[in-house]
Amino acid sequence: MSRVGRKSIAVPKGVEVKVTPTSVVVKGPKGTLEERLPRQGISVSVENGEVLVKRANDERDVRSLHGMMRNLIANMVKGVTEGFRKDLEMIGVGYRSELKGKDLQLALGFSHPILFPIPEGIQIKVNNQTKLEVTGANKQLVGQTAAEIRELRPPEPYQGKGVRYLGEVVRRKAGKSAATGGASGGA
Repeated sequence: MSRVGRKSIAVPKGVEVKVTPTSVVVKGPKGTLEERLPRQGISVSVENGEVLVKRANDERDVRSLHGMMRNLIANMVKGVTEGFRKDLEMIGVGYRSELKGKDLQLALGFSHPILFPIPEGIQIKVNNQTKLEVTGANKQLVGQTAAEIRELRPPEPYQGKGVRYLGEVVRRKAGKSAATGGASGGA
């Protein structure tokens, strides 16, 4: 039996979990999230203020889905109560960001600014033009949005310029160094 799948999920006050034959819907103060259930083998029930995820048999496919479905539902409960957050920082001369309506405008050293459309359910806060805070109830969407912003100008290893997660360590490489004699073609 999956150790992760066996754990029950406590439902805090103000959160409503509704189970249908095909999906699980979680409503809370930060929004509503829905996750589809696998076609067979996994069942979800709400008992005594806890969500229980059970599997019908010990087939390999069903076992692999058991712990994953439990964690997805736990992330939904956490998302509608606390939310998720990823922090990004931009390092480079002239790198900055600002909100323009429903878009994020980024200056990342290209000849033109980049307009990044903010997905539905995601909030982006700009702190002092070089730090971004991506927040939302859906953990997967928060992580995906932060990764897409980072991918616009990933940190490069020579000067360290680019967009990186706050606290991310970028291994630096040594650049070219001046020739110190030897193969300089002298007489």
